[in-house]
Amino acid sequence: MNRNRKTTVRGFSLIELVIVVVIIGIIGAIAIPRMSRGAAGATDAALIGDLAVLRNAIDLYAAEHAGKFPAFASITDQLTKLTKGDGTVDDGTGKTGGFIYGPYVRNVPSLPVGSNKGKNTFTDTKDTPGFGWYYVASTGEIFANLLDTEIDEGGKAYNTY
Repeated sequence: MNRNRKTTVRGFSLIELVIVVVIIGIIGAIAIPRMSRGAAGATDAALIGDLAVLRNAIDLYAAEHAGKFPAFASITDQLTKLTKGDGTVDDGTGKTGGFIYGPYVRNVPSLPVGSNKGKNTFTDTKDTPGFGWYYVASTGEIFANLLDTEIDEGGKAYNTY
């Protein structure tokens, strides 16, 4: 005996598909704003990290050079090259020439945020355009060289980090 089996086609109904699309939309509405805020937070964290690296390098330089901070005119060389105890920068002779201190960083990091983003140079005058870092040689302090109006999501000025 041959019985004809009724074949049923199984699939999703239109209502089930609409419900799935609505759920995906709700998840997207929650997740997308959170992810976009993460990018801004990442640059803030990068600034904090870069400042920590530079401040540690300046402190280590001062510890090895009898409490003297790098000179403004030669801070990049004094942090990235070998130096003598008096701060003289390596002229190519290396450690055999008495240059036994440093280097403290491989290179000066670029400013990751704000109007001077991408700049890795120093200025000794606050809010000078075109420079990444504001350095006070007498105290060894370093800040992001940005205007007071350039703030993070929490309302804190980047130049106060």
